[in-house]
Amino acid sequence: MADPQSNARLRADAGAPRSGVIHVRTRLTADFTVVANALAQRRGSAVTVGVAVYILSLPSGTPVTIAALCAHFTEGEILISRALRELEAAGYLERRRERTPSGQIRTRTYFYDVPGATPQPDPEGPPDPPVPPAADEPSAVAAREESSVALADADPEAVAVLASLRHVDARLVLSEREAVRLAPAVTAWLAAGVAPAQITRTLTTGLPDRFLTRPAGLLAFRLRETPLPAPPPPAPVARPAVPPLQTCDGCDRAFRAPGPGHCRDCRSAGTGLPAAA
Repeated sequence: MADPQSNARLRADAGAPRSGVIHVRTRLTADFTVVANALAQRRGSAVTVGVAVYILSLPSGTPVTIAALCAHFTEGEILISRALRELEAAGYLERRRERTPSGQIRTRTYFYDVPGATPQPDPEGPPDPPVPPAADEPSAVAAREESSVALADADPEAVAVLASLRHVDARLVLSEREAVRLAPAVTAWLAAGVAPAQITRTLTTGLPDRFLTRPAGLLAFRLRETPLPAPPPPAPVARPAVPPLQTCDGCDRAFRAPGPGHCRDCRSAGTGLPAAA
């Protein structure tokens, strides 16, 4: 005998929406991250939201450089860099140059779950509170002056070649210090007769989809490992044209001249020359 069947409609769960997402929530007591709706529902790039949530989920002290993020995500360096710039412009991410107790300058990255919020002590034990160097601090002023002097001493044509690389590949953005460090190698190429356009092609052709180091490191490797072309051969020295041989009309002696006439001796002696009027 067949199983009994009912034509009555199933009663819908109380409060369940008729369309759209239905959440099935689980109460988490560990391994979770609190994300503000303003960030999770941010309009725009999904890569930007994904990078932000990933950074929020990391413990303090975890590297969040472009290379580290590229190693985690499948997106390339361009998309990751764009996401970080968007987060920085929106106030979620902040980069500060700070001085360590040993006197070294380093860049620290701060990430805010709410832009503009006052930093609170981290229970995970973050580093000491940042103490940015004063703008008029002698060491800061000296560092800026040293950078300006070094850039002024660099070959301007070499620096211009390096600065133009970002127009070919947007990832090849160099700082002043990196450009000054690479300029002597580019100057050597220019001195060897390599045109700036050829240097640009050599440095930008066949780049990998993902950089494992800073662009300056890759460019330094190519400048160091690519053999310099042989210097061009010297231009041949133009020799003066040799006049053809002529036969002297006065003494039948052979001499060189552009056209027929008398040799030097006959011209000096006046032999065979018409008398002066």
